[in-house]
Amino acid sequence: MRRSWWPLAAITLGNFMLLIDVTIVNTALPQVARGLDASFTSLQWVMDIYALALAALLMVAGSAADLFGRRRLYLVGLAVFAISSLACGLAPDAGVLIAARAVQGLGAAAMFATNTPLLMATYSGRDRGIAFGVWGGTSGAAAAVGPVLGGVLTEYVDWRAIFLVNLPLTAIAVWITVRSIDESRGVPGVRIDWPGAASFTVCAGGLTYGLMRGGEEGWADTGTVASLVVAAIALLAFAMVERGKRQPLLDLALLRRPTFAVLMAAALLLQAAAFPYLTYAGLWLQSVLGMSPVQAGLAVTPMAGVSLVVGAAGGRLLERVAPGRTLGGGLLLVGTGALVNAAMVTPDADWTAFAPGLALAGLGIGLAMPVLVSAALGSAPPERAGMASGAVNTFRQLGYALGIAVLGTVFATRVRDMVDDSGSVPARAAGQAAEAISGGHADAVIAAAPPARADAARALVHESFAAGLDRICVIAGIAALAAGLLVLAIVRGGPGGPPRKPTAEKSPTEPVHA
Repeated sequence: MRRSWWPLAAITLGNFMLLIDVTIVNTALPQVARGLDASFTSLQWVMDIYALALAALLMVAGSAADLFGRRRLYLVGLAVFAISSLACGLAPDAGVLIAARAVQGLGAAAMFATNTPLLMATYSGRDRGIAFGVWGGTSGAAAAVGPVLGGVLTEYVDWRAIFLVNLPLTAIAVWITVRSIDESRGVPGVRIDWPGAASFTVCAGGLTYGLMRGGEEGWADTGTVASLVVAAIALLAFAMVERGKRQPLLDLALLRRPTFAVLMAAALLLQAAAFPYLTYAGLWLQSVLGMSPVQAGLAVTPMAGVSLVVGAAGGRLLERVAPGRTLGGGLLLVGTGALVNAAMVTPDADWTAFAPGLALAGLGIGLAMPVLVSAALGSAPPERAGMASGAVNTFRQLGYALGIAVLGTVFATRVRDMVDDSGSVPARAAGQAAEAISGGHADAVIAAAPPARADAARALVHESFAAGLDRICVIAGIAALAAGLLVLAIVRGGPGGPPRKPTAEKSPTEPVHA
């Protein structure tokens, strides 16, 4: 007898919310900057801390779900997500918003880690296939809808509404979950690797902070050096802890398999190259070109729209192609799209300059994303399939977090160099002007210029922002091309059917679009 679809509704609603909160903030950043007087670095952290918390806690959340109950942890995740969303919506300053976004990432990790185990425990046979198809479709829809929904809420309500809208949605998801989903657990004897989780979190956080601080304060700064050293020590500690664990977060022996190691690198670089530069493109569209939040959201939809169509329409066709070729080809398209964006964005360009490159990158994402997790599962032993799935999604989220940090640092440095070299701004005010341009306050730079120099100030804003976008798109493009060539050279194997069924020492997580 066909099971009720209410559990699917509860799980896909939570999945949609946690994924849409990755991109919904993009189109609101200029308004956040003005409303909270936030600096460029603060805006980076608003975007980055959510993905960083999600990446750092995803694998340990899977262990906690197996130990304490997946339904229970999903409900806890929803509650944490709702409370932190309220804190984001009421944040009086950038510091509180960043802290609340970190807690939001914690709730998202609990929700994400329990999504697919709950679906697998609730549905079987043909119903399971339908459930995962709907669940995967909401993942692609979240990527497409996020920027537009963020623009609509920001323009017609307030930027705080992008967080407050989560409250009624989480309430609905909790109500359906309590009434329709049964509890399930993993195999007995599961233990949480707290030392591994702690060292991994410190490593990821220290590295991200060091990369951001280095761009702001300089690479010889004491805080920069200290944070990078802490990250290195934490990485060594993680390796030592995991090597001695019977139930590690990540079996390091997997990384000695060339195919698995390359796939983890591909997951990280795909996410780092495909999505983070859209954050700075959103600032360009609004603060430099003067587009409304809704218009800015619509301007970046070619990527998500094409990837959603390709991923949905090409599923059966992709099953006939070796996953390494599909993933490698997708990465090459993502890289080419980023390089096209670099070539098209000039000081006098408008929003249409981004459309061809975004569509090309979207084609690559639509090819690469659906096979990424299945390729990782195929490269790991059956008894490590759940761990492999959790690892690839962790590397993906970590790639987004590090991409924001690295590309943001490069972008801000390039803008600062352009302002310094222009001679249009007095030396004593150059740093402040560069910070205002990169942080979404370009209109303040133009307004502060004497009337006779207003046109020169406006030209400087356009030139410096275009130079910054050009530089980060080139870096993103080269990274994706390198990853694509590496995958094509290393990842072997012919076309295959669905990935092997995971053995539940870890909760598996499925591929999603950012």
